[in-house]
Amino acid sequence: MTAPVPDRDNYLTLWARTHGGYDPATGLWLVRVWLTITYRLGRPLAARGVSPDAVTAAGVGLTLVVLPLTAVGGRWPLAGVAIVIVGGLFDNLDGCVAVLTGRVTAWGYVLDSVADRLCDGIYLLGLWLLGAPGWLAGAAGGALVMLEYIRARASGAGFGEIGVVTVGERPTRVIVTAFALLGAGLGPGRAGLAGAIGAAATFGVCAVGIAQLVPVVHRQLSGRA
Repeated sequence: MTAPVPDRDNYLTLWARTHGGYDPATGLWLVRVWLTITYRLGRPLAARGVSPDAVTAAGVGLTLVVLPLTAVGGRWPLAGVAIVIVGGLFDNLDGCVAVLTGRVTAWGYVLDSVADRLCDGIYLLGLWLLGAPGWLAGAAGGALVMLEYIRARASGAGFGEIGVVTVGERPTRVIVTAFALLGAGLGPGRAGLAGAIGAAATFGVCAVGIAQLVPVVHRQLSGRA
């Protein structure tokens, strides 16, 4: 007999255990709302026994569709807005399904992290295809990688996986990319400008995210061997 799927409150409790103890019930409201949405979408998948790894792969595959849409140009980037948003939801759905089905594994964690970076790269490549300067897209990618690298290394040194929610987290980057695609689709003649603004905004939120994260990491890890 299949075990019953936990309700939302129990899901939030289980989620906190796998994310450094960060409590979404008392934390940032945006995190709580986002997790509630993913729970509503992930519960039916968990009930049907869908594999978390399959959800991860589907999210990357869906996100790849952004590239031909931005390459073609015209009004097609408007379709990319929906792709980016749904792909962003898939990014959380795999973890949600894993938690709800009791299938959280170290391999799933690694696979999800790799999938996240692949999707980040797809977003930036899409902005470049819209017309963002290569150097700007590259700078955004560098800031993004540095933010995630600092968090990953800090986590390995004992810092909580969440620790602090910065302005540069993936949901923000998804929103930035979606707005850039929206602008390009509504004004095809200004697609390059939309792509450049999207790349600049990605760089900006990641740079601010680094500035928010580093002091907290330093404070918590100072004095640890």
